Amino acid sequence: MPDPVARLGLGLAAIARPAYITSGRAGELGDDRDVDALRERTCALLDAAYAAGVRYVDVARSYGRAEEFLAGWLAANPGAGDVEIGSKWGYRYVGGWRMDAATHEVKDHSLDAFTEQYAQSHELLGDRLGTYHVHSATLDTGVLDDDRVHRALAHLRDRGVRVGISTSGPAQAEAIRRALDVRVGGEALFTSFQSTWNPLEPSAGPALAEAAGTGARVILKEVFANGRLAPGGDDGSPGARAAARLAERSGVPLDRIAVAAALANPWARWVLLGPVGTEQLASNLAGAATGLTPAVRDGLAELAEPAEQYWATRSARPWS
Repeated sequence: MPDPVARLGLGLAAIARPAYITSGRAGELGDDRDVDALRERTCALLDAAYAAGVRYVDVARSYGRAEEFLAGWLAANPGAGDVEIGSKWGYRYVGGWRMDAATHEVKDHSLDAFTEQYAQSHELLGDRLGTYHVHSATLDTGVLDDDRVHRALAHLRDRGVRVGISTSGPAQAEAIRRALDVRVGGEALFTSFQSTWNPLEPSAGPALAEAAGTGARVILKEVFANGRLAPGGDDGSPGARAAARLAERSGVPLDRIAVAAALANPWARWVLLGPVGTEQLASNLAGAATGLTPAVRDGLAELAEPAEQYWATRSARPWS
């Protein structure tokens, strides 16, 4: 059987900018969050992930300096030519490297935004950029119905870049199915789907399975529910408390259970990890070798929250 670590990817959202919404960052990240410190931490994570067998890295224009940090690491590691790179456009990072910024990122799914941001991504990553997602494509922004944007994305597709969407919000399934219907030049435009899936919010699962059935690639993000499904991440919600009790009864750290649960979806090509330090990464990676007992599987199946409730809770999370 293939090594399950090969199905894990490394996401840089939580490490390439000083503030993010994942709880528990401060414990390992600390207060030293200047550009040089986070660049060094990012490179250490990339070194450790690559040594462990991880071969997919996820970045985005809005993830602070994630593309820049990754580009520097790739230049310093010419032997890492087998790493696949995915990035995203549609949000701008406007936090100014401040923890107390009133706004950290701004959404823009216009053609002008795509043109500007793809040029920036390509300047840093060049032909290493293999997948380009619309960042958090939702029905309300109109990007899934914008023919001009679709034609521009089709130019990338026709040059060999895989085009896709990432999704968020309670209507993820609707966005996935709408994107699956988009054709340009008689061919499917969107063939990569990066969506939130975890035991608290599994609602996109059936649509993602449908996408995989068409030959599209599926990437799971936020498998730790932004820290709620990690040791010490109990936020007082019934779902998080039940998950913590389940981990305690099983004797397995909760982050490893979350990874194993995500990997149990046969239609998922990659499961993204988002650590801020190598200790977190090591624990996350151990989830690939974690078996789920029938009792744990049954317990996980009872954790799902209504999608609207889950996303309302996520929206209220502080940047820290």
